[in-house]
Amino acid sequence: MKPDSSTITSSPVRRRQVLQWGTAAGLAVSTKVGAQGLSGRPIRIIVPAAPGGFTDIVARLASIRLSAGLGQQVVVENRQGAGSTIGADHVAKSPADGHTLLMSSTTHVLGQAVYGKLPYDPIKSFAPIAKLVESAYILVVHPQVKANHTRELIALAKSQPEAIHFGSSGNGSSQHLTGALFNAMAGTQLKHVPYRGSSGVTTDLLAGTIECSFAGVPNVLPFVQQGKLRALGVTTAKRIEQLPDVPTLAESGVPGYEASIWLALLAPAGTPNEIIQRYHAELSKGFATPESQKALFDAGVSPAISSPAETAELMVKDMQRWSKVIRDIGIKPD
Repeated sequence: MKPDSSTITSSPVRRRQVLQWGTAAGLAVSTKVGAQGLSGRPIRIIVPAAPGGFTDIVARLASIRLSAGLGQQVVVENRQGAGSTIGADHVAKSPADGHTLLMSSTTHVLGQAVYGKLPYDPIKSFAPIAKLVESAYILVVHPQVKANHTRELIALAKSQPEAIHFGSSGNGSSQHLTGALFNAMAGTQLKHVPYRGSSGVTTDLLAGTIECSFAGVPNVLPFVQQGKLRALGVTTAKRIEQLPDVPTLAESGVPGYEASIWLALLAPAGTPNEIIQRYHAELSKGFATPESQKALFDAGVSPAISSPAETAELMVKDMQRWSKVIRDIGIKPD
């Protein structure tokens, strides 16, 4: 199967899920007075990925929660490309007034190691508001792939070097790195196919255009549950509650393997602390409601609100960890 990496479409399933989250959580916009220091202009959350993917879904839930808490319009704007660096650069150069935010992921701290010099600093150019959620990736295959377990996929891949393709949301993305790390640790040569967002990966995977992917749980959980995709393993150190019978990759053929993804909301460096703290408080309240917790769990995501300081520490730690992996594996821009 030869993939067409230009096939990029958003997923109707994802759009419906966003609406369901909003309805389930009772997210009506309140009439509260807006945050101190903000004008009446809409707040924009920039998503450096295509519509319909994991990052986009969580950004839209965050926008609804912020809007409800602040009594102010919050909109989501997608600016994908170049391993999330296009959207990040836009936010880094925006006024530090709380009106332009970045929904970042683990991919955000990988860009410098992959692309070299960037027009912004992934750490210093931003003021963290909160880490919002974290999740595993799932190694999923199309049902036609003759592998029911990770060990069988490894054996198949070794017998057919570069014949099995894995899709990712883009070169240098955390999905790409997760697959590259698998190749390095399992001794396989799964061929990387970069897309302009994870929704295109899911579309082609369901069609059988590509054979496998290390996919975000929200992107593929419904299809695994419906039998349209086969889950071989999860990338985290422990199994996930939504799929308790699916083993970790570490216990099913790749000892020591561990990778996960987090999403965090960032503002441009220099944004007033009172705005940062107000946003953090509203998101903490919004994501802690039983309705939001259930909606996130049903999507395969774990709420994991961290303080601005804790989020900054996580970003530095992951940047150091994954930069070393990128150098060791030798990942370069496609």
